[in-house]
Amino acid sequence: MGTEGERFGRNADAAVGERRQLVGLAYRMLGSVAEAEDAVQEAYARWYAQPPERRAAIASPGAWLTTVLSRVCLDVLGSARVRRERYVGEWLPEPLPDGAQWAVGAAGTADPADRITLDESVGMAFLVVLESMTPAERVVFVLHDVFRYPFPEIAAIVDRTPAACRQLASSARRRVGAAPAPAPATGSAVVVREFRQAWEAKDIGALVGLLDPSAVLVADGGGLVSAVVRPVEGGERIAHYLALMAEKAPGLVLLERTVNGRPGLVAQRDGATATVAALDVVDGRITRIWAVRNPEKLGRWTAA
Repeated sequence: MGTEGERFGRNADAAVGERRQLVGLAYRMLGSVAEAEDAVQEAYARWYAQPPERRAAIASPGAWLTTVLSRVCLDVLGSARVRRERYVGEWLPEPLPDGAQWAVGAAGTADPADRITLDESVGMAFLVVLESMTPAERVVFVLHDVFRYPFPEIAAIVDRTPAACRQLASSARRRVGAAPAPAPATGSAVVVREFRQAWEAKDIGALVGLLDPSAVLVADGGGLVSAVVRPVEGGERIAHYLALMAEKAPGLVLLERTVNGRPGLVAQRDGATATVAALDVVDGRITRIWAVRNPEKLGRWTAA
């Protein structure tokens, strides 16, 4: 069985080894790397605040940390709903680059976002649907449908019955089912490249041809930079809007980058990232553009 010291050492190693999973879980629950990292830090703070003998007695540090983290995220989501009611314009999740594009800290430490696995559950379309859920729906749905936790375990985490958790997950799935299904990323890189070229050329006709007639553009400036406060609807209106933006921002450089696991665009001016755009492509046409302009959400994007 091992000595108490050996059990303590194993538990300490196991707890540290959970960080990647925990950050990924928290990002999907909160839609913000900064808030996710803060939530994970709070979970670890509570772990280390326990007496060593109590930590050594915990059979599964990962389960303990997941429980605490989920409860922290529930609290954060509750307060976030109030904050976002006062948010200027549309609120969008913080965009994620791929691993090669992380901004690295001054000491050479990896960005916490590097611990988030890029898959369909971090696609911008999926995260926007998660944002429409109640805090309880979101936490239960992420735990069960994304991370495959069984309902009895989730019930203990969120202090509800398994039946109530099933109802929350079912309600969340209806929200997902009512939203447009995200298209496969395969082939979208070509469309994104043609879109970038048309935007750079201010070719409205080409832009209209690449945009679905019912396309929607949502921009998030957070009240800190200029951005449309309401969605721009319709391919032709979006094309004219983008051409106007290009006219107003001479020297804008467009780069093709991976955004939340899919081909997207990064707009830079004077070497600084001004906009990160996630795009959804269906049948060769762009149906959704999520343009994040809030500088507080772009700190993890390199200037290169």
